[in-house]
Amino acid sequence: MEYIIIILLVSILIVCVISLSKNINESNITERLGRLETSVTKEIGDFKSDFARTLTDDFNKLNDKIEVKLNTLNEKVNMRIDENFEKTNKTFVSVLERLSKIDEAQKKIESLSGDIVSLQSVLTDKKSRGIFGEVNLKHILSNVFGEKNDAIYRMQYTFENGTIADSVLFAPSPLGTIAIDSKFPLEHYQLMVDKSLPLSEREKHEKEFKNDVKRHIDAIASKYIIPSVTSDQAIMFLPAEAIFAELTAYHQDIIDYANKKRVWITSPTTLISTLTVIQVVLKNMERDKYASIIQQELEKLSVDFNLYRNRWDKLSRSIETVSNDVRNVHITTEKISKRFASINKVDVDKFITINEEEVGENE
Repeated sequence: MEYIIIILLVSILIVCVISLSKNINESNITERLGRLETSVTKEIGDFKSDFARTLTDDFNKLNDKIEVKLNTLNEKVNMRIDENFEKTNKTFVSVLERLSKIDEAQKKIESLSGDIVSLQSVLTDKKSRGIFGEVNLKHILSNVFGEKNDAIYRMQYTFENGTIADSVLFAPSPLGTIAIDSKFPLEHYQLMVDKSLPLSEREKHEKEFKNDVKRHIDAIASKYIIPSVTSDQAIMFLPAEAIFAELTAYHQDIIDYANKKRVWITSPTTLISTLTVIQVVLKNMERDKYASIIQQELEKLSVDFNLYRNRWDKLSRSIETVSNDVRNVHITTEKISKRFASINKVDVDKFITINEEEVGENE
C-alpha cells in the first residue's frame, strides 16, 4: 500500500512539472492539484476499504479451512489414540495371561523339582530302585502285550533251578524263553557325572560304575541263561535312559563285554522296540498257522466239491434221460390224440351204406 501512495505522489509531481513546463496558470494548477488530491484521497480510501474487506474475507476463509482441517486432524488423532489404546489394552491383557501361565508353570516346575528330589531320595535305596525297575518293566510289557498275557510273558518267574527272574518272555523259536532282569547301577554313576568332584575322583567312580555293570552282566548270564531251558541269551533292562546313553556313547567295551556274555542291554525305549518286533513275529506266526488251517479246509472243501460235481453230473444225465422219455411219451400222446380225433370225425352211417352197395354189386 505504501508503494502505491509513493507512485501516486510521483505521478502528481510529474504532472506538476509538466504543467509548469507548459506555462499553465497557477490557479489552474492549484485547482487541478486540489481535484487530483481529492480524487487520489478518495481512491486511496476506497482502496484501503476494499483491501481491508478482501483481506478480512481471506483471513476468515483461511481460518475456516484451518479449523476444518484441525477438526479432521483431531478426529483422526483421537481415532488413532483409541485404536492404539485398544491394542495396548489387548496386549496388556495377553501379557497378564501369559504371566499367569508362567506363574502356573513355575509352580509346576517347583512341584516337579520337589518330586524329583523325593524320587532321588527314594532311589538312593537299592531295594526301592529294584522295585522301580520292576514296575517300569511290567508297565512296558503290559503296554505291548496286554495285561496278564501269561502265554507270552510272566512276571517274577521261577525256573526249575530255583532262580527267579523279574520277567520271562516266551518268544517263538529259535529264540525260546528269554529272561529279562532289571538292574539300576545308580550310586557310582551319579558320582561319575558330578562335575563338582575332582577329575581323579570322577575317574575312580567311573571304574566302579563299569565294574558294577559287569557284575550285573555276569549275574544275569550265570542265572538266566540255562541250557535246554531258556534261550542262549538274556536281556538286562536299565530303567534309566541316561545310564543306557552313557554306556552306548562312552563305554563300548562294556557293550562288547555284554555281547560276549549273550546279554543284551536295553533301555525303556529300546526294550519297547525289541518287544514290538517280537509281537509282530508272534502275529505273523499266528497268521501263518491260521493260513495253513484255512488251506487244509479249502483242500477238504475241494474234495467235497468234486464229489458234489460227480453226483450232479450223474443226476444231470438221469434228468436228461427222463426228459427224453417224457418228450417221447408226449409225442406218442400227441399221435394217439390225433388218431382219436380223426376217428371221431368219420360218418359211420355213410360208411355202412357204401359197404352195402358194394356187397349188392358183388352179388
